Amino acid sequence: MKQYQTIIQVIGALLAVLGATMLLPALVDFQDANPEWRVFALSAAVTAGTGLLLFLSTRTVERATLRLKQAFLLTAAVWTVIPAFGAIPFLGLGIGYADAFFESASGFTTTGSTVIAGLDSLPRGILIWRAALQWVGGVGIIVLAMVILPFLGVGGMQLFRAESSDRSEKVLARSSDIVAWIAFIYCGLTLLCTLAYAAAGMTFFDALAHAMTTLSTGGYSTHDASFGYFQSPALEWIAVFFMICGGLPLVIFIAAARGEVRRFLREPQVLAFLVFLAATSFVAAVWLSIGRGIALEEALREVAFNIVSVVTTTGYATVDYTLWGPLAVSFFFVLTFVGGCTGSTSGGIKIYRFIILFQVIKRQFRTLANPSRLETLKYGGTRIPDDVPPSVLAFLTLYIASTAVVTLILAALGLDFVTAVSSAATAISNVGPGLGDIVGPAGNFSTLPDTAKIVLGIAMILGRLELFTVLVLLDPEFWRW
Repeated sequence: MKQYQTIIQVIGALLAVLGATMLLPALVDFQDANPEWRVFALSAAVTAGTGLLLFLSTRTVERATLRLKQAFLLTAAVWTVIPAFGAIPFLGLGIGYADAFFESASGFTTTGSTVIAGLDSLPRGILIWRAALQWVGGVGIIVLAMVILPFLGVGGMQLFRAESSDRSEKVLARSSDIVAWIAFIYCGLTLLCTLAYAAAGMTFFDALAHAMTTLSTGGYSTHDASFGYFQSPALEWIAVFFMICGGLPLVIFIAAARGEVRRFLREPQVLAFLVFLAATSFVAAVWLSIGRGIALEEALREVAFNIVSVVTTTGYATVDYTLWGPLAVSFFFVLTFVGGCTGSTSGGIKIYRFIILFQVIKRQFRTLANPSRLETLKYGGTRIPDDVPPSVLAFLTLYIASTAVVTLILAALGLDFVTAVSSAATAISNVGPGLGDIVGPAGNFSTLPDTAKIVLGIAMILGRLELFTVLVLLDPEFWRW
């Protein structure tokens, strides 16, 4: 049981930190003379109290090394327990726990789907809490865990690896250095985004809240109309820039900050990501301009904002793009699966995997044409390890299968096909808005059955941890320590 006690100790420490975080919105509401501050204060007491109880009850456990299997279990446990407690403040809105858990899971996984309406009239405390959920969920939970684990005598690098099934090149030797740089880059970009939003016309509160949900590619807004509330081209282009930053690998920013600026141009997935966004935005803008008879500049802004929002899995919306016709609906549904770069805060399949898939398909075509030909798969001029292509293909298969299973479950609960399949896709991909009148860019998930909300909340966590980290726990072999 020693390994489980270590996991409980870490979860307890994180819950204590989460409880302390709840004091921020409590202070905001207290400053506004809003009685809702008591809800956050009570939630903080319950969460931090539970965390301290778990931590202190396992404090006598001798220092242990976190093995890879424990890292998987700890990662899955953290991303389930933390949203469960993060849901408590939402109960103050008078909603049920299923709605509260959905909102919290959507926040921590940076999905951005919501069941809450009337955002414009809500207290500022609950609005900043929603933003804080996504900002912390972007990279914060893993960073906190890696900071806390060394004090417990537990190696943290395994946890960083377990959160994503991909491999990222280590730009620094020590995990503690990586954590420090990630925190510095993440906070720095958030500050720059806040200042840019404020300079372009947002209030400081809106600027801070939207900066937190832009860099985390989460998409929670302080207004029901999402980013369309501001009706500002300048703000939209600023958001496009920082959403793209959120979709780029954080290690690229670390390398650039350390003087390796050329690494931006040498990283294949970064180039592919930027070229894909530019090409699709331009083609779609021309199509929209011709079809709707509007200026190309306006069409480019509308298209670029919404394409970048969906591809980076941010989920902001300025217009209801489903009104652009069946082709646009199908186009944005396909974009739901793309995602940003590996090592970023975005969800989706990720550009890196598409590059590997393209290499595999290209080799297969050439092998069919010339069976005796031997071709080595390369990524950025480096040979791709033999175990990478099978793992990518396995992930893609599991990704499609998971989306199909969630779709069937939602359909069994009474949802129509468009709502069911788009809800499943947006949950697994952590995008936010789905398609149709109910869960589309102009709607929300409040009218879905409670069971469907719980299923989607679990699907969001499954997608955020990239499937394998959670589903490996269902393998009986996993539990044979």
